[in-house]
Amino acid sequence: MNKKFLIKILLVTAIVFSLTACDKEVVMSPSDIPGEITSYVSTHFPDNTIIQAIKDIDGFTKTYEILLSEDISLVFNSKKEIIDIDGTTQLPNSVIPEKILQYVTANYPINFITDWELDGKNQQVQLDNELELLFNMKGDFLRIDY
Repeated sequence: MNKKFLIKILLVTAIVFSLTACDKEVVMSPSDIPGEITSYVSTHFPDNTIIQAIKDIDGFTKTYEILLSEDISLVFNSKKEIIDIDGTTQLPNSVIPEKILQYVTANYPINFITDWELDGKNQQVQLDNELELLFNMKGDFLRIDY
């Protein structure tokens, strides 16, 4: 029994080590940035420039982290779909799903959205007053997130 347990421990350790050994961040040159990402940036952030682009490989997950001028950061998943937008100023309306934008405009007319995130099950926005609002994938309001 001890021998089997030891083998299981060694196997788990080897798997964990191999996954963490695959973790790496690669700074990308402008020519290496996927076209879908540069197209997204030029469409929604035409006045911003790409400062840095990083391909982050974490085990089996790959993301693209893009830093724009004016302190805006974008994260794209392995399918090159936007999953996170962080800024310090108002995000363009074009990057916010229409139903969420309508809710924020109607319920928080003096505030604006500075961050948007998609976590697979829900969407979250942060307003300039630091309030975080949680929505489902259809854009229906769920709750204030503390």
